[in-house]
Amino acid sequence: MGEMRILTEYIDNPNQSDIKTYEANGGYQAIRKVIPKMEPEMLTQMVKQSELRGRGGAGFSTGLKWSFIPKNTDQPKYLVCNADESEPGTFKDRLLIEHDPHQIIEGMILASYAIGANLSFIYCRGEYFKGIENLRRAVRQAKEAGYLGDHILGSDFSLSIVVHPGAGAYIAGEETAQLNSLEGYRATPRLKPPFPAVSGLYNKPTIINNVETLCNLPHIVNKGVLWYQSIGKPPKDTGTKIFQVSGQIRKPGCYEFPLGVSLREVLETAGFMLPGRTFKACYPGGSSCALLTEKDLDIPMDFESLAARKSALGTASIIVLDDTADMVKVATRLMEFYQNESCGKCTPCREGTRWVVQILTRIENGKGTFEDLKVIEQVCQNMETNSFCPLAVGAAPPILSAMMEFRSEFENYIRKNPNANEYPKMRIAYPYK
Repeated sequence: MGEMRILTEYIDNPNQSDIKTYEANGGYQAIRKVIPKMEPEMLTQMVKQSELRGRGGAGFSTGLKWSFIPKNTDQPKYLVCNADESEPGTFKDRLLIEHDPHQIIEGMILASYAIGANLSFIYCRGEYFKGIENLRRAVRQAKEAGYLGDHILGSDFSLSIVVHPGAGAYIAGEETAQLNSLEGYRATPRLKPPFPAVSGLYNKPTIINNVETLCNLPHIVNKGVLWYQSIGKPPKDTGTKIFQVSGQIRKPGCYEFPLGVSLREVLETAGFMLPGRTFKACYPGGSSCALLTEKDLDIPMDFESLAARKSALGTASIIVLDDTADMVKVATRLMEFYQNESCGKCTPCREGTRWVVQILTRIENGKGTFEDLKVIEQVCQNMETNSFCPLAVGAAPPILSAMMEFRSEFENYIRKNPNANEYPKMRIAYPYK
């Protein structure tokens, strides 16, 4: 299939973050085609027909999401660009933020016009210092050029964009927790419904879109719906996806392919395995999904195919593990991450993650029992079905899939314990030893 650079076409140009270079490469032509020549509803319909799905992990229809914004209301509406990239293995948004920030700004202008927002926000991961600087510079340049501010391109549409640094919390990537953080509160998720499109930022209608999602919009407008539908695996998996490959691989990095490319082709483009190593497994969409093994190397990398495999495309962040990887240690480290990042709001997540860490640590230290594996499964299933937000829902599959695919590794650790067949005695202790 081969790489197909659309969003990443100009990232190797060192001057692409400057507005003059961006314009010379066709930038800001999409908004000239839309404002004020096209009605907002027409733009929403165009995006809906393109079948663009959210690139932040959920894969929900972007145009359909926009259509949930109330039409007949005098309330202000807001757009939030979710640039709080904190899922393990993700770095595509950082690439776009640092190398092509005007592409994001143009996408935000189009999305804001479609939903009727006059004030929009970029919630950027606080550690992206260069990215935040580039975004603020891009906003200033766009305003000076007349693409932001009052009466954009002589129309009645006005828009301001605020770049807001995040505070380093993984949970702030969840959209309602992000809204709380934007309002100045602790980043804890809200109960849904109501959904943000009805009651979001400051209890007003709000749309939250990912960086990569917004970057697709100028290309859909410039080249048309039929062009976009011809890429990928229509009708439900159109367009390209930026695959981030990391871990035990020769050439870690970002690779843009049409949706539906095989896992094998992505990994081969990234150089495949290190010398003398063989492929063991990978997490295909960041760590919050079930892992794939060697038998899955030819699986199409798209939303539908991975869902059928009971995994997920997620952010398309492929974390590669070779034959030297210890799956017990991998599972323990991942659950430690989720334990540390849990906001503590709900019991299944707050208590479930730390119980699983305690059990896995005991197994790793040669003190586990076979009953522990059943307890881990029960706790993870409880986390999946009874948690308040997606954090714990995403914490369970990587552990359960590791135990299912590589159960012998867990059992080998347990066999080191002479009392492996006894029922474990649990205790509440912190820190866990």
